[in-house]
Amino acid sequence: MHTVTLIPGDGIGPEITRAVQDIFTAAQVPVQWEEQNAGQTTFDQSGELIPQSLIDSLERTRVALKGPITTPVGKGFRSINVTLRQQFDLYQNVRPACTTEGIASRYSGVNLVLFRENTEGLYSGLEMFDEHHGIGDSIARVSVVGARKICRAAFAYAAKHGRKKVTLAHKANILKVAGKIMLDAAQEAAREFPQIQYEDKIIDNMCMQLVTKPEQFDVIVTTNLFGDILSDLCAGLVGGLGVVAGANIGDDMAIFEAVHGSAPDIAGKGIANPTALLRSALLMLEHLGEKEAMTRIENALNETLKHKEQCTGDLGGSASTQQFAQNVINNLK
Repeated sequence: MHTVTLIPGDGIGPEITRAVQDIFTAAQVPVQWEEQNAGQTTFDQSGELIPQSLIDSLERTRVALKGPITTPVGKGFRSINVTLRQQFDLYQNVRPACTTEGIASRYSGVNLVLFRENTEGLYSGLEMFDEHHGIGDSIARVSVVGARKICRAAFAYAAKHGRKKVTLAHKANILKVAGKIMLDAAQEAAREFPQIQYEDKIIDNMCMQLVTKPEQFDVIVTTNLFGDILSDLCAGLVGGLGVVAGANIGDDMAIFEAVHGSAPDIAGKGIANPTALLRSALLMLEHLGEKEAMTRIENALNETLKHKEQCTGDLGGSASTQQFAQNVINNLK
């Protein structure tokens, strides 16, 4: 039995979290939930965005499933997601993007995984404002250690999952120092995994290539800001943020999350699509070594997605969140 910290989040978070729990229960997945929360709702109740009880739970379980969380805007609060990633050194942000039968997309044959460095770059929090001159500086800190870790993780993933190619997206033609660090790290990892094809592309060309011929890519690795942008672009290739999984992984802890927002405008209406969180939970099952349960639920989800009438409104159907979950349960074999 695996004990997992469950963070329902805000807005539609509790609704889609319940749907995933129901599917796991029906599939008899050996997971015991330890529920904690963070975000706007928690702040309104206790005055804390990230309660100590959540930190304590994460330190005990070392694995979590997290719904969408709202960080109050314009009040000096730092992103909860960034805080958790940096505090626990969750340096890998892993975002698969795959075309799926039943999910509308302009593309076919997309099956890629993006590895985004998750703790450094422009999100390091190294910012300053010169009020006298009216100048703001944000430092994109890229370390040799951090670059080596994310690049090696991408190549190791490719080798483990039978992927054939890793592409580094960078801007070394302009960012001579930070870009070279990433190039050197990727080339070093490529030498360690000679069976994996390696290429690098400048980020602007990478964006163009992704929207003209995305099926050419397999595993992509890049820095924090570039990865933030590319991961949403890749989600757009396969149906949007509502259908893609996300994971934040370190050497001894992992937090799996829906990458879409908390959608307060539809919260409580029972119409939210739980696919993204469910797919993130499937990544979690793989991480926990529960591949049989992962495959059963994945097959049931894919069968559900083939039939629009079994899906939520955003996918062309009319099912509620719980009806969608029940349809997945009905398709379990």
